[in-house]
Amino acid sequence: MDKRFPRLVYNPVSALGALIAVIAALTFLLLLGLTLSGRFEGNPYYGIFVYLVVPAFLLPGLILIPLGMWREARRRRREGVEELPTWPRIDLNKPHTRNAAIVFAVGTVVFLLMTAVGSNGAYEYSESVNFCGKTCHVIMLPEYTTYHNSPHARVACAQCHVGPGADWFVKSKLSGAYQVYATLMKKYPRPIPTPVHNLRPAQQTCEQCHWPGRIWGAQQKVFHHFKYDDANTEVPITLLLKVGGGDPAKGQPAGIHWHMNVGVKVEYIPRDDRRQDIPWIRVTDRQTGRQTIYQDKEKPLTAAAIAAAKPRTMDCVDCHNRPSHRYRTPDDLIDEALWTGNVDPKLPGIKRALVAAIAADYTSDAEAERGIANAVTETYRKEHPEVLKTQELALNKAVLAAQEAYRENMFPAMKARWDVYPDNIGHLRNLGCMRCHNSSHVSDEGQALTTACTTCHTITSQGTGPTLQASNGPDGLPFVHPEDIGDAWKETACSECHTGKQP
Repeated sequence: MDKRFPRLVYNPVSALGALIAVIAALTFLLLLGLTLSGRFEGNPYYGIFVYLVVPAFLLPGLILIPLGMWREARRRRREGVEELPTWPRIDLNKPHTRNAAIVFAVGTVVFLLMTAVGSNGAYEYSESVNFCGKTCHVIMLPEYTTYHNSPHARVACAQCHVGPGADWFVKSKLSGAYQVYATLMKKYPRPIPTPVHNLRPAQQTCEQCHWPGRIWGAQQKVFHHFKYDDANTEVPITLLLKVGGGDPAKGQPAGIHWHMNVGVKVEYIPRDDRRQDIPWIRVTDRQTGRQTIYQDKEKPLTAAAIAAAKPRTMDCVDCHNRPSHRYRTPDDLIDEALWTGNVDPKLPGIKRALVAAIAADYTSDAEAERGIANAVTETYRKEHPEVLKTQELALNKAVLAAQEAYRENMFPAMKARWDVYPDNIGHLRNLGCMRCHNSSHVSDEGQALTTACTTCHTITSQGTGPTLQASNGPDGLPFVHPEDIGDAWKETACSECHTGKQP
């Protein structure tokens, strides 16, 4: 009786399971070897096939083997072919039982090793930049492209979006399951809305590299702006950004990084999901415990709205909200191209022509490429026809630079570009700092949040040629607007005129 028990494996279902398992195992080993050789490095779909699709066949194949044996045993009992024991009798003194045990043990070890390798490979692949950026090519193309042009291009996506620890890994995979469904069913919005409301706190991600207690002092920044006149007049401005300190042992935290919650805790209630309208702010001194509440005096929140809201504790991403996915404005892109020489500033009115061409609405990349070239050519045909003959090569180079800038920052398929993704660093193109520092937020004692320029930066030089001004003094220079608008710039937010394209 015992000799016939292993014969239960000889049935169509078990045979099919064994065939599937063997083919899947051999395929996995072959593809794993090709992966280790680097032949398919960079292919986003190859990893999915190796670590997810092939193992998905191996396990069902192994399950079919005992399932077929169970069905075969039931059939034999039902038909009265023979009487079979309910459970197998293990006697290693019998050669066939011993051989079966050896096969089972070796098979189990091999299966566990393959499972360990496959699981680790699947984990690492699902956390890779290729998986995040290329698998859902159309949807993630804007994020993937801007990521590679960011200061964090060597930081893997998962290090910021997931971070260390099993709990956030599980949360990210549960969230990813819905994203897979939304991708397959085409239920994703265009553009993808921001901010990410379930993003992990910056203290657990950003501050793993950027140590708050070791940030202080000032940083020199040089901004190269060019006017929209025919001469493309350069108007550089050099200033010291008062980054400030985060180490109370070296004095009271101050400057821009006063907001880092080292010396104080800053909380706020936004009026909108995008956190661009902030009517209520609470500042808590960590040493004394004293709290100060600032409210928008023009449109304050009601007491009921405040009671129902859950204040958000300010962290890095409230200002650094585009650390790796910054969609730069046409104005910034052409300023940089003029400064680096990718666009010849001697071409009359070239900034005006290129910014207008890039900022136009296009429905596809191909249409944008044609539209930029045609728009620039038409502009010069009307305004400077001589350039088309005398500076054709320089003009063509400028058009190519504009087309490349467009491809790296504007994505019509996902409707992603600078004017739908505000950048909260600074206050020139978007409200940024002025969401709070706008003279409208006042405490119960009548104290308004500061709007003084010198709170965050000191201008050391501005202008060029005959308009150049420089200062070595601690107070720096008062800002002088490059255009002749007097003091009108003091009465409004910079972003109302500086929209990222020609005002």
